[in-house]
Amino acid sequence: MDPKVAALVYVSALSPDAGETTAQQYAGFTTPAEFVLETLPDGYGIVRPEKFKVGFAADATDADAAFMRDGQVPINMSVFGTKLQNAAWRTKPSWAVIATDDKAFDQRMLQAMAKRIGAKVTEVKASHAVYMTQLTVVADVIDQAAQRQQHKR
Repeated sequence: MDPKVAALVYVSALSPDAGETTAQQYAGFTTPAEFVLETLPDGYGIVRPEKFKVGFAADATDADAAFMRDGQVPINMSVFGTKLQNAAWRTKPSWAVIATDDKAFDQRMLQAMAKRIGAKVTEVKASHAVYMTQLTVVADVIDQAAQRQQHKR
């Protein structure tokens, strides 16, 4: 990791440890039924279009949800089986923005990950698209992380 990175802010994000895969983060948790990833024949996945708004961006306007749905970049599903070599949260202070209406993750999973990495948690009523629907909250958390680390130098 670049030494200029002073802190980490996880926004509706996974936080595996070194030697773990992202898929392992789901063990023991149940993803809400509203979130459906569809694996295409080429091994890439997308959020199923007809489930996109309810599963990914329920608090977005219809127009914004449609824009995000139609602009999806397929993810190579094999990455979920790749073991992490380093976990930056082991050496960098962490913050987590947890969207309480996030349907991409079990809420218990988000809380467990944040606790494990010792993140300072900010909860906000939002969907997985919290970075767009609650951008002021997300920006404030990023600012808090930056300010706190700047004062420690």
